[in-house]
Amino acid sequence: MQSEWPLWEVFIRPKNGLHHIHAGSLHAADAAMAIQNARDVYTRRNEGVSLWVVESVHLHASDPDDADMLFEPAKDKIYRHPTFYDLPDEVKHM
Repeated sequence: MQSEWPLWEVFIRPKNGLHHIHAGSLHAADAAMAIQNARDVYTRRNEGVSLWVVESVHLHASDPDDADMLFEPAKDKIYRHPTFYDLPDEVKHM
């Protein structure tokens, strides 16, 4: 019996975006096939300018139960987020 192809996560950078966004997952034999399949499946309407594929086994995520421990310390540092500044209209993507 042939083993199943590995799972790949697909990220697309849209034309109007500055960063890649997770689009979905697919199975492929290797990275080249994953990029080709991602192009065929996720960019049929010319949505993106760049594709990333990452084999799912190489992604590691934090446990949602650890959110307080990981993210709580940042809440008391409001100076790290420019939410109280008035930005001119000329500033984009902030």
